Amino acid sequence: MRWLTMPEYLDEREEYRFPPATSSTPRGIVAYGGNLSPGVLLSAYRQGIFPWPSTPVLLQWCSPDPRFIILPETLSITESARKALKRALRQDSPYRLTLDAAFSDVIGRCASVPRPGQPGTWIFPNLIQGYTELHRLGYAHSVEVWKGSTLIGGLYGVSIGAAFFGESMFSLESNASKIGFLSLATMLFAQNFAFVDCQVYTPYLALMGGVEVPRAIYLSMLREALTYPTLKGTWSETFPDFPNTERILSFKKISETVPYTENKQMRNR
Repeated sequence: MRWLTMPEYLDEREEYRFPPATSSTPRGIVAYGGNLSPGVLLSAYRQGIFPWPSTPVLLQWCSPDPRFIILPETLSITESARKALKRALRQDSPYRLTLDAAFSDVIGRCASVPRPGQPGTWIFPNLIQGYTELHRLGYAHSVEVWKGSTLIGGLYGVSIGAAFFGESMFSLESNASKIGFLSLATMLFAQNFAFVDCQVYTPYLALMGGVEVPRAIYLSMLREALTYPTLKGTWSETFPDFPNTERILSFKKISETVPYTENKQMRNR
């Protein structure tokens, strides 16, 4: 096992060089140890690596091959999902969606809500602390789905450059996390984000357009995505029209509208 040696804390301006992502084990593990300070987390994502603790005390850093991502040309809104979105987004709906309104509640629910087929959580207190600090700095963001004043679904992730790294989601009501995720993804792709990183395959995200790509291709896409500026800050202020009902319900895959090579150039305009 490769154990990391690093300072106890790195701020967002400091970089830590991990072992190469391509040096991972067959299980995708690059290294063990270290900490979850802002500079370490941001460095990991920029190098194609993410934390995936196996226990509260054993921090492991991963870069699986292949990588599971959603692209503008693969994002899929099924007919049943579109109906759920219409119900949630209509004017008289009891539901509402917000950005960065309750990050701590979302990550706490992601840690505590049971998931079928999973015996427990990997979102331990040190992970919650690390991502909460990234949220305070404007890199980590949450989507909340409310029914009245009750939080019934949501997700959180990290945004750097033109990449969004999805971390976890939860639902207390059928389709709640799907509504939140699809509303976020359509917004990101309208802003010419290159991809949403879902890390590893799940049937749930495959239905929404997740595809596996070789790690070498993912790392090349990541390098390009990181050449764009990071939309840092509170996203409720950055995207005041969220959720844009017309944009969400009229979404079509990028490949159905403009060539992807042309779409990639639009972010410079």
